[in-house]
Amino acid sequence: MASSTDRIEKRVLLRAPRERVWRAISDSKQFGTWFGAEFYGPFAEHATVAGKLVPTAVDPEVAKLQQPHAGRVLTIRVERVEPMRRFAFRWHPITVEGAVDLSKVATTLVEFALEDAPEGTMLKITESGFDSLPSERRDASFKSHEGGWTHQAGLIEKYLARTA
Repeated sequence: MASSTDRIEKRVLLRAPRERVWRAISDSKQFGTWFGAEFYGPFAEHATVAGKLVPTAVDPEVAKLQQPHAGRVLTIRVERVEPMRRFAFRWHPITVEGAVDLSKVATTLVEFALEDAPEGTMLKITESGFDSLPSERRDASFKSHEGGWTHQAGLIEKYLARTA
């Protein structure tokens, strides 16, 4: 079992059909709109997709929090696309500063899992692998992402309510 420092898990009940939630997490343009990113290509299994961070278009208060990070490069490696069920990717938590060979830096795994719920769709967001990060980055990454996923769960909920 993963330790409490290795895994972040958030659950949010989305009052939207599963198909709509699936598009919001698996389409790079829709994902970027609520998440706060602009991707340069579509999400596809085993693809590496680059982009940049931009403030979310869904919530002005969260957009203000994201503004200091605008323009930072974001690269994800799509691991799994199981339509209507699961979308997973790997990334480097908290941008590594300086000239670092990212191929030698551990990544974390982000998973979005969908389940039917009586009032819509239950979305489970899990990020795991923090214990494999270098100790000098582990605590800050975990703390930052713990709060970040709380915001993101609210952002997808607002995005789906606005675009229903």
